[in-house]
Amino acid sequence: MQSSIHLQRINHINCTTTSAACSGGSTSVGSHHKQAKPTWVHPVSGEIPLPENLLHHHTHAVAANQCCSAAVQTIDAPVETVWSIVRRFDKPELYKHFLKSCHVILGDGGVGTLREVRVVSGLPAACSTERLDILDDEKHVMSFSVVGGDHRLHNYRSVTTLHAAAPPCGGGGTVVVESYVVDVPQGNTKDETCAFVDTIVRCNLQSLSQIAQNLAKK
Repeated sequence: MQSSIHLQRINHINCTTTSAACSGGSTSVGSHHKQAKPTWVHPVSGEIPLPENLLHHHTHAVAANQCCSAAVQTIDAPVETVWSIVRRFDKPELYKHFLKSCHVILGDGGVGTLREVRVVSGLPAACSTERLDILDDEKHVMSFSVVGGDHRLHNYRSVTTLHAAAPPCGGGGTVVVESYVVDVPQGNTKDETCAFVDTIVRCNLQSLSQIAQNLAKK
C-alpha cells in the first residue's frame, strides 16, 4: 500500500448568529455586548470514513478570527507501530523535522504535561510551550494545545487520531488524521494561515509515514 495524504481546509466560518456577529462585530442589548458565538466545524471530508468513537475529536469550536483544517495520511505500517511514535509527547522531534529540540518542563508524560519545543531557524518562531490535553492509548488519540512561547500561532490546538485502514487499503495499514484550529495572526488572512500550517502538518505526516514504515520493516 502506498502512502498518501489528503488535505481538507475550512477557509471561512459559517456563522449561525446575527449578521453583525458574522461580520466579526457585535450586537448591543442595552449596555451589554453579545459576542459572536463560535461555529462547530468538522474539517475532515465525509469521504474519509472515521470510526464513530473518533469523530467528535475532530470537531472544533472555531471563532470568527480562527481557521480550521485537517490532513489525512495513510501509512503502510500497523497502528501500534505508528502510535509508538505519535504518543511520545516528550519526543515530537522524532518525526517533526521543523523542531530542533524538546524538553518536558512539568509533568511525567501524562495529561497535563507541559513541554517546551525549540524551532529550527528559518521559521517565524523560536520556541513553543505546549500542554498535553489527551493521551488515549486504547483509542489512539493524542491532543495538545499551545499555551505560550515566541511564535505567532496563538490558541493552536491539534488532535491526532489513528485507526486501522479499511480494505482495499488495509492489510495492517494505518490512517492518521490530524486536525487543528488556530487564531489568524494580525496582518494575515485565513487562507495564508491555513496554507502555512497545512504545509507543516503535511511535512510532519509524510515524515511520520517514512519513519513508521522503516520501523515496521525492522
